[in-house]
Amino acid sequence: MLALIQRVTRASVEVEGEVVGQTGPGLLALVGVQPGDGDATVARMAQRLLGYRVFADDAGRMNRSLLDSGGGLLLVSQFTLAADTDSGMRPSFSTAAPPAEAERVFNQLVEACGRQLPGRVETGRFGAHMVVSLVNDGPVTFLLRA
Repeated sequence: MLALIQRVTRASVEVEGEVVGQTGPGLLALVGVQPGDGDATVARMAQRLLGYRVFADDAGRMNRSLLDSGGGLLLVSQFTLAADTDSGMRPSFSTAAPPAEAERVFNQLVEACGRQLPGRVETGRFGAHMVVSLVNDGPVTFLLRA
């Protein structure tokens, strides 16, 4: 599982012109599920998403996590993140989990994060064409692997 996280002042996801998920200050996480990702992967990624220290402390250093900051989390499934781009001029998606498996694992991640951040986790719509808008704060962007 991969997650491209971005510290944001705000982010939202629209499907067919309707906002389906949004957050104020916090993290936007684009999540790619890979074949074989399961319970242990979900637990590890949830721990990393919620505990990764990307928010400033009183001294201005990145020492605070999402749990510490009180921010929100917008999770967006993005199968293209798991693409194989090592050769050629066209991505291969053989390294991304099949849709049914990816949806199940992604939903497990949403639930795991939601248990620790009640009311502060939102999502896009799995499998839909989504328009993601964000204001990257910093910019601060990291690629996490679980």
